[in-house]
Amino acid sequence: MDLLNTLVEKGLRRELPSREEALAVLTTSDDDLLEVVAAAGKVRRQWFGRRVKLNYLVNLKSGLCPEDCSYCSQRLGSEAGILKYTWLKPDEASKAAAAGVAGGAKRVCLVASGRGPTDRDVDRVSKTIGAIKEQNADVEVCACLGLLSDGQAERLKAAGADAYNHNLNTSESTYGDITTTHTYADRVETVRHAQGAGLSACSGLIAGMGESDADLVDVVFALRALDPDSVPVNFLIPVEGTPLAGEWNLTPQRALRILAMVRFVCPDVEVRLAGGREVHLRTMQPLALHLVNSIFLGDYLTTEGQEGKADLDMIADAGFEVEGAGTTTLPEHRGGGGCASACGPSAGAETASDGAEAASARTDLVTVRRRGAGTDLAPNA
Repeated sequence: MDLLNTLVEKGLRRELPSREEALAVLTTSDDDLLEVVAAAGKVRRQWFGRRVKLNYLVNLKSGLCPEDCSYCSQRLGSEAGILKYTWLKPDEASKAAAAGVAGGAKRVCLVASGRGPTDRDVDRVSKTIGAIKEQNADVEVCACLGLLSDGQAERLKAAGADAYNHNLNTSESTYGDITTTHTYADRVETVRHAQGAGLSACSGLIAGMGESDADLVDVVFALRALDPDSVPVNFLIPVEGTPLAGEWNLTPQRALRILAMVRFVCPDVEVRLAGGREVHLRTMQPLALHLVNSIFLGDYLTTEGQEGKADLDMIADAGFEVEGAGTTTLPEHRGGGGCASACGPSAGAETASDGAEAASARTDLVTVRRRGAGTDLAPNA
């Protein structure tokens, strides 16, 4: 297929595809799906070999958020029966993080609900970062605390944070449809604050909220322009009690096409398969490893994920390997430590359903988290 050959060539050169080419990926047929995966897989292997980076979430503060993001079970007015608790103590968060590191995680992501941190919150998170680094000096720590004020990114960097996550989530033109308590521009500004402080920027999207193909391409092109080091791709988890609980419009095939499009547009960044993979990719998760080079291990913020051992077995069975702590994730030109041979080649209509049958609701696959941080039960790692 000429389209795929062109996209592979551009990906190997780190050249931006055209909008038309990106849109065309999303409208390829199911008959061509394996060809699409194989083509994007060539780009993935060029820059990241067969390595898979594991990340682990620690929800420092759950629920009771004043923001009204429609996709979030922690939002203002949420009726979801999720865990709700205030800030974990540094030793509690460090213990939770250690479980993920023991399971193979290279990065720990510290997340807290809310519009953004107060200065006191930054102090609290700084102590938590110190506690984690004291136990696991080599682990990467990414903070995700909402909108940042002046100077806060610098303080997190000084405390030992390696990265900051703040997702764009959807296109600028439709952002107001999912959130009204802050703006798309607010999110962009926070990512730039993080970059200006020397933190590795992590920013991605949520697919499956009823957006069009054009919206998906818009947000991914915006991310390419913002140039984060990692791009998490979330698939909406329609949690009962949230405004988007009825949005079940993703199929495994569409999810794979979205991941392939992200890889072609962002060929040399860490593309992370994030929330919702178990719900929407289901038994086709191993195919996604040919497109992404990073996943979350274990549970998410308020819902349960696949068992940690099952994640590790899936990676091994698919012929990939967990990225070790001593390996630099990013290729050399992005500030990494070099790829060596591991990164070499050897190692329709614009609608949410893209013409396929709408996916049936699989509420049986959405389980509210009742273990790990904020509970007395062992975490999933």
